[in-house]
Amino acid sequence: MKLTRLVGQCDEGECPTIWATDRGTLAIQGDKVADHGLEIPAHETLVEIPIELIRKAIRDNLI
Repeated sequence: MKLTRLVGQCDEGECPTIWATDRGTLAIQGDKVADHGLEIPAHETLVEIPIELIRKAIRDNLI
């Protein structure tokens, strides 16, 4: 899978980021959410990103 960085909060690569894939989907990088109380399948996870990251991507017409 090829990833293209759309928007992030820093340039070091260790912070919340939204990526576009070559499959026409988005990949989200963020902190794992641990205490959510949901039953998530083993192959999935929840991540947390700042809502401002989504707003910036929309403002910049990236998504």
